[in-house]
Amino acid sequence: MTVPALPSDILRTTLAGLLDGLPPKQAAQAVERLIANYRGATPTDAPILRDRADVAAYAAYRMPATFEAVHAALEAFAEATPGWTPAGHIDVGGGTGAATWAVAATWPGDRAVTVLDWAEPALALGREIAAAHPALRDARWERARIGSDLTLPATDLVTVSYVLNELTPADRTALVDTAAAAAQAVVIVEAGTPAGYARVIEARDRLIAAGFRIAAPCPHSAACPIVPGEDWCHFSARVSRSSLHRKVKGGSLPYEDEKFSYVAATRLPTTPAPARVVRRPQIRKGQVLLDLCEPDEQLTRRTITKRHGALYKTARDTAWGDPWPPADH
Repeated sequence: MTVPALPSDILRTTLAGLLDGLPPKQAAQAVERLIANYRGATPTDAPILRDRADVAAYAAYRMPATFEAVHAALEAFAEATPGWTPAGHIDVGGGTGAATWAVAATWPGDRAVTVLDWAEPALALGREIAAAHPALRDARWERARIGSDLTLPATDLVTVSYVLNELTPADRTALVDTAAAAAQAVVIVEAGTPAGYARVIEARDRLIAAGFRIAAPCPHSAACPIVPGEDWCHFSARVSRSSLHRKVKGGSLPYEDEKFSYVAATRLPTTPAPARVVRRPQIRKGQVLLDLCEPDEQLTRRTITKRHGALYKTARDTAWGDPWPPADH
């Protein structure tokens, strides 16, 4: 019996040959410029991805990390909304379509998929890459300016990943409001930096004001208990490093950790996590320290010891970003 390949494996295999024919130095230079834009601010009228070389470098370098971050956010959302599967998905500012792959990995099956982006080279390559995934072969790839003039048809799910940092404050507000008016569920992912978290919190507040409930990561839809400027909420996804990653960043580890902030909100009935692990658990002799965001709008540290029996073993296996306690406890 042949085991079907996972979407992540299909994506990795498809990306492996993407840089064929592109000089390594050119790819590395394109990546370095993209990193600078990704970490900083980009004028809203200047697409980051300018040509085939940029798009190939972006897809090979950033697409796996974006996939893993969005997939982690979607999995948390799916846990809070069991039994629901989106029949339609619009990926706003989707570039080469990493979020569409993440949706396909979270909810297998066919659905109406549309990717919107203002960079035609990104859309073209995204369409080419998507041909490797049966569920994405009929996706629509449409050029659109992502900003205050954007309109969206009604759909089940809208994703916006690593896009808000490219927009002016006015366009960010307009995009979140447009997504809220169109969708039953909105998932927004940004870089796991203080600035990325600030953009996510701004979007979270607008979604709540529009009548949405927070499904993840927060265990409530009240105000975030983190004091702005003192800390920020972010999580981590493990990403296999390609040869291009190692060439640009150096180092010998076969993986790196993608830090991201996110919010998943919905008009659907939802059961958020009873609490969320918001820092990497600290495992010490005979005890595990868990930093939790609690449903009473508090951040607390809980110490789980061997005296807690089976819960202690579970705590040792708990990861940053997981709900707590697990459903079977």
